Amino acid sequence: MTSQTAAKLERLAAEGRPALIGYLPVGFPSVEGSIEAAKTMVDAGVDIVELGVPYSDPVMDGPVIQRATEVALKGGTRVRDAFTVIEAIGAHAPQVPVLLMSYYNPVLRYGVDAFARDLAAAGGAGLITPDLIPDEGGPWIEAAKTHDLDRVFLVAPSSTPDRLALTAAAARGFVYAASHMGVTGARDEIDLAARTLVDNTRAAGADHVCLGLGITTADHAAAVGAYADGVIVGSAFVNALSVDADWASRLDALQAVAGHLADGVARARRKVL
Repeated sequence: MTSQTAAKLERLAAEGRPALIGYLPVGFPSVEGSIEAAKTMVDAGVDIVELGVPYSDPVMDGPVIQRATEVALKGGTRVRDAFTVIEAIGAHAPQVPVLLMSYYNPVLRYGVDAFARDLAAAGGAGLITPDLIPDEGGPWIEAAKTHDLDRVFLVAPSSTPDRLALTAAAARGFVYAASHMGVTGARDEIDLAARTLVDNTRAAGADHVCLGLGITTADHAAAVGAYADGVIVGSAFVNALSVDADWASRLDALQAVAGHLADGVARARRKVL
């Protein structure tokens, strides 16, 4: 069994660059709209797609993503819609792994094994669980193993060496390193502690470490991509879709942001081993 996500990261690393991982919430501004938006991101240079399952208590999300999630929920978006979006992206770009990001309560309510089964059947690569720690994630870990799915857990600057090692051992695909404590959103600078966190997570046994939270510019992407395996961007993409304009113009704005960030990632050339 091979991780779709790890395989993609390794192919890109062989080319000497990190991955650009783009986040969008499912159902914003509609289910069909999120499909169009994801396709636009991929066509503009996003290597891996992260789709957020809308949830009423998104404790890790900043105001930009929270507002988009509220729109999705008011529009009636459900967990099953995420599988529909995954299938559409897979049909458009089968070379692009698609991960879901979900708080754990929707997974529990859906049924852990049923969720894993349906995610795999839709072609999903795996699941990012921001509020689930490995030592409390036994049922999910077992279901993910059964259905050959990636398990992406988070670490933060406050994570202890023991926590880093536990997370690295439980993860498959990559470990998500949060660049700072707090919620998602734009930052003028990426904390220097972020590089230490990536280095320490790799030293703790993680095969791949991707960094997110606060990355909004090509310069950010180039700087982070010099040491992380992937650059995770969310709010910058959601902001582009949130402008007060017609839908075509919003997609154009999204395409421009994706292209800008892809250019930054392309500058993060690293030595090919």
